[in-house]
Amino acid sequence: MSVRTTEHDPAAGSGSAARASAGRWGGAADVLAAACLWGTTGTVRTFVPEASNVSIAAVRIVMGGVLLLAFAGLTARGAGLRRLLGTRRNRLLVVLGAVAIAAYQTAFFTAAARTGVAIGTVVTIGSAPAFAGLLGLLTRQSALGGRWALATAGAVAGCAALVGGGQDAGADPAGIGLAVLSGLSYAVYATVASTLIAGGEEDRAVAGALFGAGAVLLLPVLVTSSPGWAVGGTGLVVALYLGVVTTAGGYVLFARGLRSTPATTATTLTLAEPAVAAVLGVAVLGERLGGLALGGLALLVASLLVLIIPARR
Repeated sequence: MSVRTTEHDPAAGSGSAARASAGRWGGAADVLAAACLWGTTGTVRTFVPEASNVSIAAVRIVMGGVLLLAFAGLTARGAGLRRLLGTRRNRLLVVLGAVAIAAYQTAFFTAAARTGVAIGTVVTIGSAPAFAGLLGLLTRQSALGGRWALATAGAVAGCAALVGGGQDAGADPAGIGLAVLSGLSYAVYATVASTLIAGGEEDRAVAGALFGAGAVLLLPVLVTSSPGWAVGGTGLVVALYLGVVTTAGGYVLFARGLRSTPATTATTLTLAEPAVAAVLGVAVLGERLGGLALGGLALLVASLLVLIIPARR
């Protein structure tokens, strides 16, 4: 999703560059805001200890998917949805994106159960930006530069130190393989969404179609995962927050950010999620971060700043 500036008139070029810079900043801010919302899920999840991780994921996607689809249907009386689903190519991409959403959720929680949350998280979040970069090259959506590589490597290393610092977990080969599959699936989803939006499709329609279809795929998982915890009381409040705020709201922001931010950059920016989770863990849950985790947090923040601060022309 390259930004082109005119070379015919210096004043026009300066204005285009300013608008492009504003678009990049706005897109990055939307993606970071989405990552911050996603980073609250771990803390909120502690209020329903009786719910399984698979049930939490299914509730989020099904509820969020229904809301996103309804939101898209109410926007301009569903004109964006009808246009999006009007071609066979787009329908195939929507199916691919929905399968990726379902695979990302189920593969991650299965991996975490087999190889531990720390290793599963590090492998998933570490592999997703690399896969997004490879898919960006294959689909010719973006060219990867040294700045992206440096920022992504630093952010992944920071996440590894932040998530794994002070934790002992056994490595299970099958679990690691599922975590890699989860990272690939997330990269596929981000690339599909970016491809559709870059092709002129309305971002709300893209989010609604992808997550609406993903909700259909995960509905059997929801039914069989004992979702009784979400029926009333604290569980209902948590379910509404996870579905409405972190999923529907978060992915609306993420889709809007993809208007001006390539999927490769957006996927790296979402590594802010574990940083937010760590800060909330300290502030709300009374957790403590060791020296390695604090160093990882600092490296992660610095790497994301390198990625979003505009380079000198």
